[in-house]
Amino acid sequence: MADKKVFEKTKYFIIDMDGTFYLGNRLIEGADGFIRSLQASGRDFRFFTNNSSNNVKVCCDKLEKMGFPVSEDKIIISSHVTIDYLQKNHAGERVYLLGNERLTADFEAAGINLVNENPDVVVLGFDTTLTYEKISKAANYLAAGVTYIASHPDLNCPMADGFMPDTGSMIEMFAASTGKRPKVMGKPMEETVNYVTDLLGCTREEIAFVGDRLATDIAIGYNHGIPSALVLSGVTSIEEYNASDIRASVVVDDLAALADYL
Repeated sequence: MADKKVFEKTKYFIIDMDGTFYLGNRLIEGADGFIRSLQASGRDFRFFTNNSSNNVKVCCDKLEKMGFPVSEDKIIISSHVTIDYLQKNHAGERVYLLGNERLTADFEAAGINLVNENPDVVVLGFDTTLTYEKISKAANYLAAGVTYIASHPDLNCPMADGFMPDTGSMIEMFAASTGKRPKVMGKPMEETVNYVTDLLGCTREEIAFVGDRLATDIAIGYNHGIPSALVLSGVTSIEEYNASDIRASVVVDDLAALADYL
């Protein structure tokens, strides 16, 4: 067993959602109890999902239907990190966005200057309304050398009946077509660490990442010296973990077991 003091300085647990807190449309047994335990210990939490096809309302509605209502400030999405990065580094620039109506609405609400022609920046989100026309237009912009940003690197998004290709798969498609690769946001990137600590007004040693995906949820901790907990309730098996170079601070069956480390 890992050192019980590994989360001694943790004030905020940054918790993944699908595969960590719930599976499909049901809470994982004991997940809500973990939240109660961490709050009883004087800590707080935020949910963080890389899925930029959803907005805060969608996430809150889903949790409420599962009997775990939360306020909107408890939800962080890779799109928030992307918008923040654009506002700080490309303020006022023209942005061609590959995103569905929810992502588009969030960008518009944040004052991002969205255009269909002559962009300064192409942003690749998880666009569940992607068309060949959008792909072709974006590829030509990328080939012309405009700035290129992606909301997150996940290759696939889990679905009730399997999975669907996610933004990371589209990154590979555009790379094959244009030779261009984006600056990536979301987990496991440093921009996400900076966004979370700025948002919460805390230091890196005061947060911990929890999730079921090695390449995102655990890598963000491993790459940036932040405690992390791998839960085996989602996509990663203990065999896959043992074969990986990415290390978690703690490996547990589920959130209920993680309560032992509070």
